[in-house]
Amino acid sequence: MESHDLTIFKHVAELQSISKAAEKLGYVQPNVSQRIKSLEDELGVRLFIRNNRGVTLTEEGNVLLEYTNQIILLMDEAKSLINPKKWREPLTIGASQTISAVRIPQLFSSFLREHKNIDVKVRTNDKQKLQEMLSYGELDGVFINGAYNYSQFETVYSYFEEIMLISPKQNQIEKKHDQTLLINSDPDCIYRNILLDFSNKSNFKYPTIMEFDSLESIIQAVNDGLGISILPADIANSRKELKTVQYQELSEKIRIDFVIKHRKQKPQSLKKFIRFLQSL
Repeated sequence: MESHDLTIFKHVAELQSISKAAEKLGYVQPNVSQRIKSLEDELGVRLFIRNNRGVTLTEEGNVLLEYTNQIILLMDEAKSLINPKKWREPLTIGASQTISAVRIPQLFSSFLREHKNIDVKVRTNDKQKLQEMLSYGELDGVFINGAYNYSQFETVYSYFEEIMLISPKQNQIEKKHDQTLLINSDPDCIYRNILLDFSNKSNFKYPTIMEFDSLESIIQAVNDGLGISILPADIANSRKELKTVQYQELSEKIRIDFVIKHRKQKPQSLKKFIRFLQSL
């Protein structure tokens, strides 16, 4: 078995698709199919069951994937230890826009002062997509709020985030009419759902809903007098220079979990990051 073939096998297994693996690796599909067939011929077993939606691992394929993950991890670690100037340890973390805006840069600012040989990448997306990326091995861990796939993932660190209601200074929150709620377009966004719940508890009558894909757009919309929103306190505090916005601390706190995939072997960079988080 060659390491290159195992890398191809890993991508096909995690993406459950030969065509998707070929696209991600930049290969033509027949080449990927041939490498998988050669691997199956060498081992004398079927590694995948083909179906209309793609492929799924056989029992033997699952065993090989477990060893493949260990082999690739060991190879990456060996390269970074032998020649750290050329081979740096990768660490790819996922988070929503709101979580990644202030808290994540603060964490990595401290972490990278201690671990200078780690290349960190942060990917932002909605909660469902982040879990898919973690499942497929595209992420080492994600910062998320609320329920997740407990059979596949585990929480290794948690923290609590304070939240703030932000509104234009001329806005009277006590008014029950004509309120406009500025929310993220992601239906799983915790801050969106808290604002909608706040609206119901405050007995706002027929509020207008405006959805945005970007955190900065929401902040700018409040600054321009369009409506109200709820954000992490860290983000709100970092925008205190906005003179047309008023800030109100709320008693509720949000739990944020750092979640990783269940597996026997973890990359050294991930182990170091987990130890760093747990030492805070």
